[in-house]
Amino acid sequence: MDGLLEFGYIGLFLGSLLAATIFPLSSDALLLGMLVAGGDPVTTVVVATLGNWMGGLVGYGMGWLGKLEWLERWFKVKHETIEKHRTKVAKWGAFLALLTWTPFVGDVFAIVLGFYKAPFLPSAFWMFVGKCGRYVCWAIGHFYVSQWF
Repeated sequence: MDGLLEFGYIGLFLGSLLAATIFPLSSDALLLGMLVAGGDPVTTVVVATLGNWMGGLVGYGMGWLGKLEWLERWFKVKHETIEKHRTKVAKWGAFLALLTWTPFVGDVFAIVLGFYKAPFLPSAFWMFVGKCGRYVCWAIGHFYVSQWF
């Protein structure tokens, strides 16, 4: 990940994008690394948010392309389980996209929203809000911690 920060904001964008997919990267660590290195807080938050949001949209697209038969055949997911989750997604809809910021499972939420064909624009909007809120919190936390040292 250090190598990504050598490319400045472009590295932050790419790392944040990849972190929102299946690659095991920490966009939070990249964001904090950029802030510690003296990156502008607003630019850093905007770049990380856009990269991570676009990565989340890739996950949504992957889910959209998924097929029910694949889950049942290759992942041995029972039809009843799929229907149970369909009901939950139908109930909460695009608001579930707010949870795409969460570590480890956030990427799964993006894929699930796409798989169950949640409305794209509201899902994209709430995904953006959640991811941006996460980075704003990190930037504010970094600001206050850096005041102590």
